[in-house]
Amino acid sequence: MPPSCCGYLSQYTHHHLVTFLLTFFSYVLLHASRKTFSNVKVSISAQWTPSIQNDSAATFSPGETWEDNRLFTDEKQATLFLGALDSIFLFSYAVGLYLSGVIGDRVNLRYVLCFGLCGSAAVEFLFGTLTEWLHIYNIYLYCGLWVLNGLLQSAVWPCVVAVMGNWFGKTGRGFVFGLWSACASVGNILGAFLASSVLKYGYEYAFLVTSVVQFAGGVVVFFGLLTSPKEVGLSLESETRLSPVETDTDSHRPLMSDEEDEVKAEVYSRRYQTVQQPDEPLAESPQAISFCQAFCLPGVLPYSLAYACLKLVNYSFFFWLPFYLSNNYGWKEAEADRLSVWYDVGGIIGGTVQGLISDFMGKRAPVLAFSLAMAMGALVGYSRSPNDQVINAVLLAVTGFFIGGPSNMISSAISADLGRQEALRGSQEALATVTGIVDGTGSIGAAGGQYLVSLIESKLGWMCVFYFFIVMTGGSIVFITPLLLKELRAMWRDRRALRHQL
Repeated sequence: MPPSCCGYLSQYTHHHLVTFLLTFFSYVLLHASRKTFSNVKVSISAQWTPSIQNDSAATFSPGETWEDNRLFTDEKQATLFLGALDSIFLFSYAVGLYLSGVIGDRVNLRYVLCFGLCGSAAVEFLFGTLTEWLHIYNIYLYCGLWVLNGLLQSAVWPCVVAVMGNWFGKTGRGFVFGLWSACASVGNILGAFLASSVLKYGYEYAFLVTSVVQFAGGVVVFFGLLTSPKEVGLSLESETRLSPVETDTDSHRPLMSDEEDEVKAEVYSRRYQTVQQPDEPLAESPQAISFCQAFCLPGVLPYSLAYACLKLVNYSFFFWLPFYLSNNYGWKEAEADRLSVWYDVGGIIGGTVQGLISDFMGKRAPVLAFSLAMAMGALVGYSRSPNDQVINAVLLAVTGFFIGGPSNMISSAISADLGRQEALRGSQEALATVTGIVDGTGSIGAAGGQYLVSLIESKLGWMCVFYFFIVMTGGSIVFITPLLLKELRAMWRDRRALRHQL
């Protein structure tokens, strides 16, 4: 029987709390700045099109607006380009994830993390603030900056997951990582409120505020983050009573495994040990796993493909929800920004609750499959939401619970499971690489989906976009089906063995 929530939380130290908070808020700030772009799409579209074609543009003469901006002739073209920018960002982000995961296992995680945070903040300032202040409107400049932004932001997620994996073992990982993975949703909420609060002054100030805050956060992380217990002269075993990440057999066995967990006495006898004394021989430094070896690990490919489908849906809500609420229901942009946070609220609750349930079950796939099946029904319900903000908010929270929850689980707890499984016993430096593969593959799916969303919406309407989301959610279930059947068989065998013992 897994320990109670309070039981394993009480075994953590202040070092774990500091690591949890610093990695949590570093990604909160990154996602807040990323969310800004989706929150100001209506304003950007209005700025890039002449006022004679766009009623939401400022009151200029058509000739003046066209001469200043001269990007697109109508709002539809601007919308398609915004979708293309989303895809450009996600494709570069996906490529960067594959690279940064490998780099993160070979270079100090703190350096890579801070470089991504501060560099991305600088690029976003150039993209959204400086170009508007200097009245520079150039498609190729926008595309180039957004490619660079995607590459820089890709350095953050594999690093923060690897740092969390260094500090937290398997016991309670579903709950801890489920709670911690709310960082993206909290960042979305923070970004929505920051953007809506300064949007009346111009969209460039939304980019200014979030980029400055993100840069400051990168500096704090650089001076305050400890990437491993070894940095304070302690072994992983002495830092926590949980299963040690490096030496505990159980910490390497993922929840996807159908083998029965065995707790060995020698593991407990070695707990609370400090790092080797100077007169003892130093252990050989662990070697980083190669990219191909990480890709071929059990469970990595099916979860990566499932995440590609799921992240397409999740990021479509992320990028397009405020735009959809404003255009489809006629609500003001600031109102749409504030209403969109209910999707993230649902995702926060969903990731935490589903992670806790998976801990007590000892399996991840059954929880994922059930949630994704419910997500398909939630998408049908939300696509028929009436023009009522309260009902819309409730349906958004439910949809976020069943879509954002599984997305958070795959990208955090399951990635940590995959990066610490038994096949990696001889190579501890693999968690960032595996996380980069899972999130990178998911980002490829999300990248292709963003342009498809804008294309389907312009040709067929929003209802067909929701049908597309339902199909992609079903695809996620298909990809995890082999793992689901494997875990269900293991649960059945365990149940039969328990009956025989009784």
